[in-house]
Amino acid sequence: MPLNIPALLVPIQLSLFPRIIIPALVVHGMPTYLVIHFVILTASRTVDFHALRRAGYRGAVFDKDNCLTLPHKDTLVPELQESWKSCKEAFGEGNVLIVSNSAGTHLDAGGIQAESVSHHLGVPVLSHKAMKPAYSCIAAIRDYFSSLSAPIQDNELIVVGDRVFTDLVLANRMRMQSQRRRTKSSFLPSTRDAPTDSTEEKKEADPTPQGPLSIWTKGVWERESMLMRSMEYGLISVMEGLTAPPKGEFVNVGAFVKPIPLRKDAKPTGLTAFFRFMYKREI
Repeated sequence: MPLNIPALLVPIQLSLFPRIIIPALVVHGMPTYLVIHFVILTASRTVDFHALRRAGYRGAVFDKDNCLTLPHKDTLVPELQESWKSCKEAFGEGNVLIVSNSAGTHLDAGGIQAESVSHHLGVPVLSHKAMKPAYSCIAAIRDYFSSLSAPIQDNELIVVGDRVFTDLVLANRMRMQSQRRRTKSSFLPSTRDAPTDSTEEKKEADPTPQGPLSIWTKGVWERESMLMRSMEYGLISVMEGLTAPPKGEFVNVGAFVKPIPLRKDAKPTGLTAFFRFMYKREI
């Protein structure tokens, strides 16, 4: 895998905008639930795509490797079948876009992998030259969603991924750009675009999403780059401790998650089995 220059340059921006890596919502992967029981009790949640749709979000951007598929595979992880079906039902297949740093890039000769992933997952895969989180990649995402028959704006998107310096930074860069554009446009009044009473009523009735909403899938399906991931986790904790979120930075995301029921046939392993063994010994 070649060097991802845009990701390597993120620390420069991080020094100026420390919250560029902070996710709006954190969900854990299924392996975490099935292995460590106390995590099931405290953090077992998954994305409620229909709740996001009701809140006004209309489109979704997903990473591929270790988010929807195993690394270097093109098929959906079997445990995600129901969740993935729910996502496509909520947003519509054409409004869900896979943005990968493998499939659809210059590394994907002839776009063969992109076609395979699109076939297996049932949604389009973005063709882009620069790797995430490059601004040219962001522009390609915008071009796709603006080309739809019912165009989708930045603030109507969710971005789901497992990597901090690519997926989360991409979502937060889009968010910062979108906020700056809205701020500039608010200083340019136009009588032609002045809202009528009916449009004002519509705005009050319709939800106003704040996006792109960055969703971090902290759990992984297959262990890879674990040292780098641990460093990313630690960096997020440090930045959350050193900085305070600006007013209105994120929506109340509590309504966008739902608990995952514990599988009845799941047996504890690893730390859970160890603690249970020690507990029984004390008894």
